[in-house]
Parts: sequence; structure tokens; C-alpha cells
Amino acid sequence: MMTMPTPNEIQTTKLYQEWGLLDSEYQLICDQILNRLPNYTETGLFSVMWSEHCSYKNSKPVLKKFPNDGPHVLQGPGEGAGILDIGDGQAVVFKAESHNHPSAVEPYEGAATGVGGIIRDIFSMGATPIAILDSLRFGELNDNQTKYLVQEVVAGIAGYGNCIGIPTVGGEIEFDPCYQANPLVNAMCVGLIDQKDIQQGKAQGAGNSVLYVGAKTGRDGIHGATFASDEFADGKATQRSAVQVGDPFMEKLLMDACLELILDHPDWLVGIQDMGAAGLVSSTAEMASKAGTGMILDLDQVPQRETEMSAYEIMLSESQERMALCVKAGFEEQVITLFKKYDLDAVRIGEVTTAQQYQLWHQGQLVADLPVDALASSAPVYHKAQAKPQRLIDFEQQAAYQPELTDTKQTWLDLLKQPTIADKSSFYKHYDAQVKTNTVVLPGSDAAVIRVRGTKKALAMTTDCNGRYLYLNPKVGGQIAVAEAARNIVAAGGQPLGITDCLNYGSPEKPEVFWEFDQSAQGIAEACRQFGTPVISGNVSLYNEFNGEAIYPTPMIGMVGLIKDTDHITTQDFKATDDLIYLVGDTDDDYAGSELQKMLTGSISGQLGAFSLTTEAHNQDLVLNAIQAGLITSAHDLAEGGLAIALAEATFKNQLGYAVQVDLTSAQLFSETQSRFILTVKPDQQAAFETVAGSAAQLIGCVTDNGQMTIQTKDESLTLAVETAKSAWKAAIPCLMK
Repeated sequence: MMTMPTPNEIQTTKLYQEWGLLDSEYQLICDQILNRLPNYTETGLFSVMWSEHCSYKNSKPVLKKFPNDGPHVLQGPGEGAGILDIGDGQAVVFKAESHNHPSAVEPYEGAATGVGGIIRDIFSMGATPIAILDSLRFGELNDNQTKYLVQEVVAGIAGYGNCIGIPTVGGEIEFDPCYQANPLVNAMCVGLIDQKDIQQGKAQGAGNSVLYVGAKTGRDGIHGATFASDEFADGKATQRSAVQVGDPFMEKLLMDACLELILDHPDWLVGIQDMGAAGLVSSTAEMASKAGTGMILDLDQVPQRETEMSAYEIMLSESQERMALCVKAGFEEQVITLFKKYDLDAVRIGEVTTAQQYQLWHQGQLVADLPVDALASSAPVYHKAQAKPQRLIDFEQQAAYQPELTDTKQTWLDLLKQPTIADKSSFYKHYDAQVKTNTVVLPGSDAAVIRVRGTKKALAMTTDCNGRYLYLNPKVGGQIAVAEAARNIVAAGGQPLGITDCLNYGSPEKPEVFWEFDQSAQGIAEACRQFGTPVISGNVSLYNEFNGEAIYPTPMIGMVGLIKDTDHITTQDFKATDDLIYLVGDTDDDYAGSELQKMLTGSISGQLGAFSLTTEAHNQDLVLNAIQAGLITSAHDLAEGGLAIALAEATFKNQLGYAVQVDLTSAQLFSETQSRFILTVKPDQQAAFETVAGSAAQLIGCVTDNGQMTIQTKDESLTLAVETAKSAWKAAIPCLMK
């Protein structure tokens, strides 16, 4: 075992800086919290617990702007996941987490353990996980490193989710140069629970036991939390040792054992929490802090798979598939026996105390003695400087971008081949989307849908964000991210209920980045209030940079909605010849940040067009009311690529064509004006639908069976064979990945 530096040596060499602690933070610990110098183990504990990843010290002032409550909210931020009431004594539990830096360094394990961690957050609440979604960002598919990252991340998500038996049902993948060296890997998990079974991560009751359950502790993932709060750069060593290694088969056993304990023996259990970021220290210190108690742990009892591990290593390890339990005194042996049935370690490692101290014993020595709140809830909070980026000031001086199309039909085909728009089935075919046989709408439509067995209800779920819009206008882009998620839920027949998020940004030390973060949070908050979708969980991922260049501000929105009757489930595909096609919403010249602008110019610039949350909400209400009235045969929201792309996507599954006439220029076919849907209606429902829709929907054509897509614009008549368009769309990504 290595010889640990003394407290004086830590102070003199400023070792704490290597672990991410600022001089001012170290001084605060010495002078105001401990009134002494912290030892090696204690310094390590503070460094991970005060990292941005665990403490949100830079983001707390911004996160306070989010609405967190509402009539459906049973559990908001602060626990493993958020919970929303879906009626009948049932609830939906969901959360998203980022695993960006680990996935950049070790893409397979980074993605796999991201999935494993978010699943544990769900079953730690007492819920049965029912679905996984993802949100991925990569650089362009024109170099081997990016192709490798994409392949390995997809394989990691599939490998973990498929093995544990939870369907991966939806998500999104986008490609932009800003993510080239700093990909984003965000995973979301959704669970179902009976409200009577809801758990919390609290260690209450002096004398109750702290049990460690699950896999043994190794040296993998040490300082994973501080690694997530650092930037990438050329010449800067990447911390492969900070990336954990996952075992989905072990996690399946752990999930089943924990759920048996929670559901069948609730009188044995006081609290339960995942050992995620910062491992054993975060789970146990947070459980005590939330309960207003203290804790004594004997680290010699912690199951270890490596020899001579120090207290520092045991506490900071982020080995996967582990949970911390608080068990009522007297029931320890019953819990240990239950976990033994699953061939899992279950060991009493400590107990709850009344003194609010966090004490660690190792090899007969008291190696840490700290106020528990100092670790878990008393990290300093920073109000960072803000400044509007110069690029936005420059964009405001630019004339509005107006594309010049020389061949509209070729532009249409070329857009269908853009990786952000093109068919993603070559990726998601690796995911088992139907395990457990509850998946009603598979990947490829606007939102995934999972039925709630034994009821007529279903849950719609989606992940969404267009970072380009936020790059041009963080506040409006934040509104649009929530609005697009809600449009996807509505298009599936669901009523949006609430959101989780992964807030991915560059370094908060840069005033321009922090301004983007703050502005987009304001936009998200405004949209959530408009749609009645509180933020019930989520995470913040900052320092997403390479060589000082930040990614686009990318606040991924994960949304869940309730479909009250499975008869209301709607998909984007045209269903029958002669169905009438309606366009909901107005179309303007909105090309800034569009897929068309990026394709034609190689970059994005300019100002986003006008966006109205009121109009968005009105159009969503219209569509949902029409679906619930049984008037709609298909619904599809308009997003990247605009009307021409949405119409094409609606033909591909059933090979139906259409004849459409629009009072638009040919370029406006690719405008990305918000708040729009295309709907199909049976001819005998035309009058009823138009009564519901009023002037917000225009009849633009009908579905045909001739295999042709025909659009008449103000400028020209366009005809494209469905098979030609579908072939271009399907072949684009496999061709690029070769």
C-alpha cells in the first residue's frame, strides 16, 4: 500500500488542486469546517463531493429557475429520480444522466456504465425499469475516430440494455463538428411504480444498519466525478482509470434483489441509494445528510476485489452495480440472506448515529471525521460572471439568410441523406426494443410508446434538443427544445407530463458559456410553465470542451407523456389512400440554424425567427384534442428539414405517396418554422376535423397509392418516387460508416 502524503504535505504541494479543489475551497475546509488540515482521505472526499458533477456548485443558481412542482409531481429533484402521478395509484419514474467524458475515452464502457447507472437510479426509487432512451451527439461521419466512437457507444448501450432485459425504445442522434472530440452520451430510463412502494435515499434512525450490497469494490472509476468536471485538450492525459467497467448480468441480479426487498419486505428497509458518481461516499453521506443523521462506517467490511486498497480508494471507487441500504436494526440477517439467494454480497459496513458526523474507520484507525453536511450539502455556490457572446452580436447585424436553390429535387434528396436526418435504423437495430413485449411504438416514429399492462393507459417518451438553435439564441433555443419534445409526445397521442434533462455545456469559467447556460435555462423554464411540464430530475454536464472550444449548448430534454387510452396511440406513417393531409401551423422563412443552411453553406449563422409559446401550445392542444376525438389517422411534427422531409418520412413505412399543393416557395419546403404538424384525416371526418381545427390547419392534399411524392409550390411542380427517396435516406449512414 502506498504511503499517503501527510496533511502538511498536501497543503505544501497543493495536491488538492490536482483533484479539482480550488485554493479558496481548501482554505474554507481548513479554516471554517474542520479548523485543522484535512488528511489524505478527507481531502479526497471533499474533492469529489465538491466537484461540479456532485455538488452543482456552479449551476445551482441557474437550476433554481426551473419549475419543480405541479399537480402530478410526487417526487421532484433531490432523489435518485423524479416521480409523476399517472392515476390509479400508479406513477412513472424517470431521469436522464450524461456520461460524456467516459464515453470519449472508453466509448463502449462509458456508454454501457451510463446506462447501468441510470437504471439503478430508477429501481432505487422502488420502480421497475420499463424503457431506456438515449440522446447522442458526435462529430461528422467523415473520419475513422468518429465512426469508431459511434460504433462503440451504440454497442455499449445495446450490450448493457439488451443483457439486462430492458428495451431501448427511442432517442436521437445528431452530428456536428463541435462534438468531434467531445461526444455527448446521454441516457434516460423510465420506470413504473405503485405509489405505495416509493422509496427515498435516507439513512434514518440511530442504530439502524448501513449495508453494502452488490458487486465488489475495485480501483475502477476513482475520481470519475472530478474527471467529469474537467476539460479535454491535446497533450492532456485522458483518465482511462476514471472510467468504470460494467456487468449487466450482475446488475440484473442486483435489480431483482432490490425490488424483491422493496416490494416484499418494506418493513425491513429504511432507505436505498445507488452508488453512482463518487461511489460509496456520495451515497452514504447524502443518505445521512438528507435524514439529518450521522454515520460510522468500517471500511474493512467493504467487499473488495483488489488487495491493499486504501480508505481513499475504497471511498472514491466508482465500481458499478453497487447499492447502499439503510436497514432497520434486527433485520440485517434477513436482508443478507435475501441477497445471498442472488449470489450477491450484502455486508453490514456501519450504522446510523445521532451526531451529524461522518466517521470512517480503516484498519483500526479513524481515517475521516467530518460534518456530514459539509460533504453532502455545504459545497460553496458560485454566481459566475456572464457575457453575451460576440458571435450573437455579429449575427444580429447579418441580413436574414435566404437559400438559393438551383435544383429543388436534388436538394430534397441531399437533405434526406444528411446524417442528422437520415435513417438511424442501422444504429438502433442493435437495440432490443421489444423485450418485455410492452413496446407499442418502436424507434423511428416521433415518440416511443410503452403500454401500462392491465390498464388502457400508455406512456409516450422522447428525447430532444437542437443545439444549433441554442447556438444562435440560447433562450429561444431552450424554449424550442421543450416545445419539440412536447410536439413529439402530442403527435403520439400523449399529454405531456414533465421533463428530465441533461444540461450539456462548455466551461462555466467562461462568461459567454455561463450566459448561454443561464439564458437557455430561462427559456426551458418558460416553456415548462407554458406546457405544464415541471422539471422533476436531471443532471448538469459542464466542461464539454476540447482545446478551449466548447460544444454547442445542448440541454437535452427527456419528456414523458400519458396516453389515457391506447386507442389514442398515433404514429407518423400515412395509413390509407385518399386520407386528407393537413398542415397545422404557418410557415415562414426560417433558415437560420437549419439543416438546409448547414448543408448549403457548411456552417450556421443568423437569428432565429419569431417563436411563440402561446401559438405552440395552441397547436399542440388542437392536435391532441383531434387525436382524442378519433379524427386523426397519423400525426408527425415538423423538425429538421421542414415540410418536405416530414412528408417524405411519413411515406416510407407503408410506401404510400401523396399529392400536395402548398402556397409556399420551393425553399420554404425546407424552412424549419416551429409549431407545425402534418396530420392525416379520413375523408368522412373532414368536416368534424375542420370544426376542431379552425384556421390553424390547412388542407394541402391527399395520400395516394401511386408511389410518388408530388408537391406543387408557388414556383414549380416536384415529383419524387417514394422508393428513390427512401433508398437515399436508408443508405446514407451505412455508406458513410463503411
